[in-house]
Amino acid sequence: MGGPARYIVTADEVPAYSPPLHSGTVNRRLVGRAVNGSQAVEVVLGVVEPGGVAERHTHEVEQAMYILDGRARVEVAGEVRECGPGTTCFFPPGIAHRVESIGPAPLRALVIYAPPLERSTAAQPFRPA
Repeated sequence: MGGPARYIVTADEVPAYSPPLHSGTVNRRLVGRAVNGSQAVEVVLGVVEPGGVAERHTHEVEQAMYILDGRARVEVAGEVRECGPGTTCFFPPGIAHRVESIGPAPLRALVIYAPPLERSTAAQPFRPA
């Protein structure tokens, strides 16, 4: 862990990053090994500008997404659905999924990975699908 564990954080206290295969996206890791020592779960606040997209991809860990604000077109395992605040999506390991922010406001979502994606042993944890 890089520095003392921070058990209580706000989004502006952690670094922003843009994941591979994502456009118009800024993520902030709120819970994770480097932030507060979590070994079993990772929680990310994702903000996707209208028109931004997480291209169709897979990864080796479970992922859940809870939409806080905005609208998204979500595709998982062949199902496509428009989703808004209060919607929860689950993406099993190895199952292709895609998320597009359809506006008019940015999509804001909590994304949970278990085990943490930041600890993935894959050379590239996001695999195009």
